[in-house]
Amino acid sequence: MDVIRQQFQVAFHYPVYFTRDLFVSSNPVFRTAVQPTQPGRAARLLFVVDHGVAAAHPSLIEALTAYCRAHADALEMAAAPVVIPGGEHAKNDPAVVPQVIDAIHDAALCRHSYVVAVGGGAVLDVAGYAAGIVHRGVRLIRVPTTVLAQDDSGMGVKNGVNLFGQKNYLGSFAPPFAVLNDFAFLTTLTDRDWRAGLAEAVKVALIRDPALFDYLESHAGDLAGRDMAAMEHVIRRSAALHLAHIAEGGDPFELGSSRPLDFGHWAAHKLEGLTRHRLRHGEAVAIGIALDTTYSHLTGSLSEQEWRRILDLLTALRLPIYHPQLSRRLDAVGDPSCVLAGLDEFREHLGGELTIMLLRGIGRPFDAHEIHRDIVRQSVERLRTQGRSTGEEEDAYDYPISIERHGTGG
Repeated sequence: MDVIRQQFQVAFHYPVYFTRDLFVSSNPVFRTAVQPTQPGRAARLLFVVDHGVAAAHPSLIEALTAYCRAHADALEMAAAPVVIPGGEHAKNDPAVVPQVIDAIHDAALCRHSYVVAVGGGAVLDVAGYAAGIVHRGVRLIRVPTTVLAQDDSGMGVKNGVNLFGQKNYLGSFAPPFAVLNDFAFLTTLTDRDWRAGLAEAVKVALIRDPALFDYLESHAGDLAGRDMAAMEHVIRRSAALHLAHIAEGGDPFELGSSRPLDFGHWAAHKLEGLTRHRLRHGEAVAIGIALDTTYSHLTGSLSEQEWRRILDLLTALRLPIYHPQLSRRLDAVGDPSCVLAGLDEFREHLGGELTIMLLRGIGRPFDAHEIHRDIVRQSVERLRTQGRSTGEEEDAYDYPISIERHGTGG
């Protein structure tokens, strides 16, 4: 056999900054993060801004212009900022990615120019996907503006948009050039979006850091009540844990089948579609966590005490643990409107054999390759009863969707 075996490694580096008032001209963080590619020549920038963020911060567009003007020796705004819808609407609408691509083309950006995405996780995904496929990759700077984007989705190396009713069916792996977390953006979030982002912190605490779980427990009231100091602590720790897993987990581009950071997500992704995205991504993740921890308990892996601690924390953070869509058509095997169909979609998305992360304890995850649908049904029924006992109404999350809100998206 005549064969040449190629092998090489590529190192990726990107900083994650934590700051306030990023686009005040006296704040050096943004200028520091953007590196001109040629001495004496300013870096060329195209800002892509979440419509909800622009509406909540009416002076933002002018602030971007003023910042670049104040640092004209290093920064050049290549075109006027592009404002796109926020939330899952941006990822579902097939016209939005081409809109960003058109803007990149019209601005004549090269591979050493920058797309700067300012918004929630969905806008970061859309802008990142567009930037990643133009010229095989224009540099991307993420400016996450939601709790979920700052503590989870903005940290990673993935971009994606939805197709065929499936979450992130199209996507790319493209590490950002830098991530800039500005805590000031969180002050205009709705209460739902403030709380929803905490689900990803609960997730990463359950699989990597019992100390963070303890902190979430002891500060649940502060966090649900919008205490900024507590939230900043959680965001920074959660972001660090997500970054550490990507760097140290041995599979940053997901070539294998195990996805620890997708704990609770097989049902979450399906629920988002089944509820037509009336559920926030974080709310769906909270329900997915509740489902998988209940399954872990009913199969004997997780003690009742720890199972109750997890559900109690989610409830204390005012996150949902049940949605009526979980119970619909559970006996209709193969029905795409049944949440159990999410298992096959998840396996297809990951590739290889089905791999679902479950828990033996808080901070003690393990991979399961077989999920018993009858026990999933029992878990759903347990959550239906538990959810009602916490006062959740069956239509509590059936709100109409508005893309004007700041913060939607995952």
